[in-house]
Amino acid sequence: MDLYLFDFDETLYDYNFRYRLPALSLVTGVSQYRLAKDWWAAGFERRAEAGEWPTAEEYLAEFNKQTDAQLTLENWRETRMLASTPIPASVETLRRAASLGTVGILTNNPSPFAESFSILAPEVADIVGENVLVSSDLGVRKPDPEVYHRALAKFGAEASNTFFTDDSAHNVAGAASVGIHAHQIGWIGDVPQTAELDAAVTVFAARARS
Repeated sequence: MDLYLFDFDETLYDYNFRYRLPALSLVTGVSQYRLAKDWWAAGFERRAEAGEWPTAEEYLAEFNKQTDAQLTLENWRETRMLASTPIPASVETLRRAASLGTVGILTNNPSPFAESFSILAPEVADIVGENVLVSSDLGVRKPDPEVYHRALAKFGAEASNTFFTDDSAHNVAGAASVGIHAHQIGWIGDVPQTAELDAAVTVFAARARS
């Protein structure tokens, strides 16, 4: 059975940090500048995505320690959802892929995302079920080749029978380096090139019949 792995942000959902940061500032009372400087610019989010704080409780405790905020999981979810918008055509391609094989998500995100996925993206969760692989759970981020090996192991899949799509050229190259069929979803301005993604799924699914 073929495996289809989809990135989440900028692939299935449009994510805009410019909406999220002001909302975080509003709910925490901490300035946008300090939040950005003391958490994101200081590298804590990347460390969280690599699994350093493997539960939402641990993540929020570290976030609040570094920024002097009092961010709750509910606040985290609300501000994340405000910055995230479904890309309907990509979701439909995911749904079609589910009729062709096994589908899953492979995303760089921290533990609150992993624990909140069905709330953040219910229409995607309805399609993929429990097949959501988040870097914080895997202990490594894309594009490290190890993350793809761990993803394949989770599904018991062969790289040659796996399709992966992501907006990042680095992440696509990482997948390709282990033998996965990888497609970069392009963006022209603010428009994702979803027709090309759908066509790439068609080509991959048809390879066994050629």
